[in-house]
Amino acid sequence: MIGKLPARVLALLIVSGLFTLQNLKAQNNRNKPGNPVLEGWYADPEGVIFDHRYWIFPTFSARYEKQVFLDAFSSKDLVNWKKHSRIIDTAVIKWAYMAMWAPSIVKKGKQYFLFFSANDIQSKARNGVKDDTLGGIGIAVANSPSGPYRDYLGKPLINQFYNGAQPIDQFVFEDRDGQFYIMYGGWGHCNIAKLNDDFTALKPFHDGSLVKEITPDNYVEGPTMFIRNNKYYLMWSEGGWTNGTYRVAYAMADAVTGPFRRISTILEADSTIATGAGHHSVLHIPNTDEWFIVYHRRPIPNLDRDHRVVCVDRLYFNSDGTIRHVRMTFEGVKRKL
Repeated sequence: MIGKLPARVLALLIVSGLFTLQNLKAQNNRNKPGNPVLEGWYADPEGVIFDHRYWIFPTFSARYEKQVFLDAFSSKDLVNWKKHSRIIDTAVIKWAYMAMWAPSIVKKGKQYFLFFSANDIQSKARNGVKDDTLGGIGIAVANSPSGPYRDYLGKPLINQFYNGAQPIDQFVFEDRDGQFYIMYGGWGHCNIAKLNDDFTALKPFHDGSLVKEITPDNYVEGPTMFIRNNKYYLMWSEGGWTNGTYRVAYAMADAVTGPFRRISTILEADSTIATGAGHHSVLHIPNTDEWFIVYHRRPIPNLDRDHRVVCVDRLYFNSDGTIRHVRMTFEGVKRKL
């Protein structure tokens, strides 16, 4: 019967079988690393380390009306992951009714603050509609990374369109002096703001501005930041999140507010592995120079707009501090804490 199949269908089945076989070989033993690291469709992963354990907080990758909760995953070795289901959902966040995504989490004191985007709000300037303020960036809080979380403010933290940026894709960063910053933005604009001490509001910079734009060339969305050797690295996603053009680029600066000048792309489609690689975070093993990139990508063949999976690979640097091109793998990584 196979001989009667159209050539295009037969070719697709063969390719699908080859990639499935590669994935199975990479993950045929739970004691061996493999990509993807999580079962199911997930995206926008926030990778962090809390109390000698790895955590991944991803977006549940589905249509907006079904994207109404967040799961979390924990591991001791980047290989075996425990799922913590529905750590928060729209039943808890009363002002959110769809599209909870792009979680970012920090620990402050004894509490865990989970920042998220919700409702995909729109603006008059971009969409010709009255500014929609029912949505934006919210905060939930819990006494454990796995929850249960509760709504911290009862409303969004940011729901205005500063500098033309849609208030989405937030990343929260603690600077060396203990000041927390939030950087965020869709629609090609990246903003940064200071968080006040109890995370209830933004606080002005020394010049009185509440939000500063730090958009580098080609920026689309999904910012993240880290410090290495006294340099600030700003990373972001370019291309289109719904297709294979998605990719990661970066810049370096001497200050948290930049200026950030684009250096290069370091993660992009590989026709032998996957496409649409982006919206990532970075894991650093304390007291070492070991770094990992936690990202989502589109398997080949890709089944749907929301067919995205979470992977972890090594992140390496050149002697001048620039980042080497990331090699996507099916093999993944293993690293016990």
